[in-house]
Amino acid sequence: MTRQRQLMIWSGVLLALAIFLFLFSNILTPFIFGATIAYFCDPIADWFEKQGLPRLAATAIIIFTALLVIALLMIAVFPLLLEQLSDLLRDIPGYLDALRQQFDGLMGKLQARTQTEAPADVAQAAGQMRDAAQGVGLKFLQGIWSGSVAFVSAMSVMVVTPVVAFYLLLDWDRMIARVDELLPRRHVDEVRKIARDIDGVLAGFMRGQFLVCIIQGTFYVIGLSIIGLDFALFVGLISGMASFIPYVGSILGLVLSMGLAFAQFWGDWTPIFAVLCVFLAGQVIEGNFLTPYLVGGNVGLHPVWLIFSLAAFGSLFGFAGLLLAVPAAASVGVLTRYSLARYRESPLYMDNGP
Repeated sequence: MTRQRQLMIWSGVLLALAIFLFLFSNILTPFIFGATIAYFCDPIADWFEKQGLPRLAATAIIIFTALLVIALLMIAVFPLLLEQLSDLLRDIPGYLDALRQQFDGLMGKLQARTQTEAPADVAQAAGQMRDAAQGVGLKFLQGIWSGSVAFVSAMSVMVVTPVVAFYLLLDWDRMIARVDELLPRRHVDEVRKIARDIDGVLAGFMRGQFLVCIIQGTFYVIGLSIIGLDFALFVGLISGMASFIPYVGSILGLVLSMGLAFAQFWGDWTPIFAVLCVFLAGQVIEGNFLTPYLVGGNVGLHPVWLIFSLAAFGSLFGFAGLLLAVPAAASVGVLTRYSLARYRESPLYMDNGP
């Protein structure tokens, strides 16, 4: 088979996959969650099998334990989180009004000091800055609300996800073996190597970053609660979950918490500075300890590439695209490095001319 024909076949497969995702993106969420759980838990199930436990029993123990942990977390944390979210949405107009008044006061002082120079220009600039700040604040809050709605919608699939996870985890090794049997025999070793590289990158990033999210979220919740910031649980958990994308969680949490701190502690700069220190300390701990030891520096997923993948897949396929963005980014990264390595070995790169 010629390379041109192979390229046409694989391009058709990718196109069919994209069309499938586009058509069924609204119903894929529980299946993606289930596959993710199965992927995370497969090494644990393999360990149980090595200890002599049947695969069925190992799968049942893992899924039951996961459901028990999730149920305990929902009983202990979820009601309080919903209460804080409800209170935050109720108090947002008051916080925005307080911030607007403080901003107006600052701009009024600035205008009074420069009134002799250009009062009309300063007033116009102050108005434009105030309107811009309000617009950015409203868009930011709308984004938080949209993310919260998406999160609640994802939680609604909890009934289907455990069933999918159970059957996928039970048959995971058989499915991998069946896929291996379908690989082209001529390129089987090469494809296996690429698959192992993708698995290494994906496992190193997802499992490590998942632990980073838990540790950072816990750190932010404890730190902000000690300071006395309103809605510390909600802000800390949002910051921790957003830490799945490097730097994004810290920036999102810092902006949200500083806005709440200015509205709550205006005039008392000690707690405002303490909130800033919490996020700076979280970033230092994450960058120097958590990520190097839990994720590693060789996963090959640059933050900019990850953000682009999330934006692109989310725009194309909605919430299901967000869930598939990290595996897709890892796969494309590995394939790109593989293609560059082959290019450096090709006559096109090695040819020095006549």
